Amino acid sequence: MRVTKGEGAEIVPVERRIVEVRGQKAILDADLASLYGVETRALNQAMKRNADRFPPDFAFQLTLQEAGELHRSRSQSVTLKRGENVKFRPWVFTEHGAFMAASILNSPRAVEMSVYVVRAFVRLRDFARTHAELAKQLEVLERRVAGHDGDLKTVLAGLRELLKQPVKPQRRIGFDSKGPE
Repeated sequence: MRVTKGEGAEIVPVERRIVEVRGQKAILDADLASLYGVETRALNQAMKRNADRFPPDFAFQLTLQEAGELHRSRSQSVTLKRGENVKFRPWVFTEHGAFMAASILNSPRAVEMSVYVVRAFVRLRDFARTHAELAKQLEVLERRVAGHDGDLKTVLAGLRELLKQPVKPQRRIGFDSKGPE
């Protein structure tokens, strides 16, 4: 799902902003704040004022190591631009945390965007489920075909033999001194 952002109408792919952290799908506070049209600082302050609404399965703070690894995996360039180094431990919000953040921000943009964010999480979950089912089916197919390799090689060798052109003896041209046999 793509969402336009601000006056410049920048296209923002929401699914690309969802990352996997500690085995959970989540979105960084800066990404969520930009989607909701607020500053990251404002989002984090609102979350801290309503801390009881954000249990650890809704939002959690990354370690500096996790933040550095996540930043490196998402970075498109080798050198960091000003302000892109990891100084503070960012927060990440799970699907439920992202929805809860929209309810505490209570701006029209946050409410509208929360619907898009939740739908993006749902689509990713469906994709993962479909991917797992496809992997199972491939595994079953591999098990079925694995024993047939030898048989297939024999059949292919037989077919190759049938396709070979028979070699005809070459007819000699000219006079044979031995005469007809």
